[in-house]
Amino acid sequence: MGEIHIHTEQLQVVPGLLGGFIFVLGLCSLIVKERLYLSETLLAMVFGIVIGPHVLNWVDPSKWSSNENVLTQEFSRYALAIEVMIAGVALPKKYLSKEWKSMVMLLLPVMSVMWLVSSAIIKFTFELSFLHALAIGACVAPTDPVLANAILKGMFAESHVPLRLRNVLTAESGANDGLGYPFLFFALYLMRLPGGQAIGTWFYATWAYQVFLSAAIGAVAGFVARKALRYAETAGWVDKESFLSSSITLTLLLVGVCTVIGTDDIFCCFIAGNSFTWDDWFRIESEDTGLQETLNVLLSMSFFIYFGTIIPWSSYTSENVLDPWRIAVAIVLVMCLRRLPTVMLTYRLVPAIRTWQEALFAGWFGPIGVSAVFYSIETIKQLDDNEHSNGGRVSEIVYPIICAIVFGSVL
Repeated sequence: MGEIHIHTEQLQVVPGLLGGFIFVLGLCSLIVKERLYLSETLLAMVFGIVIGPHVLNWVDPSKWSSNENVLTQEFSRYALAIEVMIAGVALPKKYLSKEWKSMVMLLLPVMSVMWLVSSAIIKFTFELSFLHALAIGACVAPTDPVLANAILKGMFAESHVPLRLRNVLTAESGANDGLGYPFLFFALYLMRLPGGQAIGTWFYATWAYQVFLSAAIGAVAGFVARKALRYAETAGWVDKESFLSSSITLTLLLVGVCTVIGTDDIFCCFIAGNSFTWDDWFRIESEDTGLQETLNVLLSMSFFIYFGTIIPWSSYTSENVLDPWRIAVAIVLVMCLRRLPTVMLTYRLVPAIRTWQEALFAGWFGPIGVSAVFYSIETIKQLDDNEHSNGGRVSEIVYPIICAIVFGSVL
């Protein structure tokens, strides 16, 4: 006679918890966002903390893999790649060429100051050398496209934030995620190589190979994909489902190619998204389907539920100079000083930001999320793979610090 078995393994539990939470939240999503003004990512993170190993212990990602960092980095990599592709596709016709002045200001001077300010805060708060703080500060310099899409979409944003401002913030969050590599590797190369050699390697290995090559690959891939899809659609070869999924499949292709050859897959996907919809054809054809918004909700909530389960609460002790008061001070200072003063001082040089009220919003808007987690694990990986690096305590404390700042940013 057959027996009834109740399966409590995490492989069976996780899909039920994930699907149940997203479904229930979806039933009251308008109330949550439009009346209570709560973000779905905040609720997802809190739910992850509750079901995680430090509260109910229903879900423990450390048991899923022998190397939790690899799992987290790959999850964050694909979440970022899809989100920056969505950001690129969502921008209007020839956007980067029309708003190049705004993009240059936000991606070079503003982002550089964000990096330096964050690094200075981390240096003094956690008693690090400035070189070590530069590596950790590079992780929080980019604005996060996953959180950005959650904030810039919806009825409230559409009613209160001008489309012009939403577009430039979307473009910035998509582009500066990939441009986090030069800031990070500037510090990492100085840790492992003499000054002149480090700078030279930084220019040809990071800027030339990772950034410029990935941009070229993305531009060509987006152009070829656009022409091929247009031809296939005109010839009647492609159905609606395949048409709508083309940008996502292009993302997966580019992540695979760039990972194999070691270039910047995140920046490549953003440029490909812009190139793919350069003539606005694909954006217009797909904008009423809701596919991008659906993907954004599923990705953001899935990742932040996962993030809630992996926050290293046990690391925040005085033994490794990660006292709770230091963490709290770092979160507050980074949130207040990392971006807002710089944007307020320079907004007249950014054509897309026209008033001080818009500058105030753009300055306060600078979410730290998935990209910071991704870069923190990349930092650990680079230091562990190069045993001659003078990394000090960076590989031990970068992940807890970044998780704490992401936690504060989501709040």
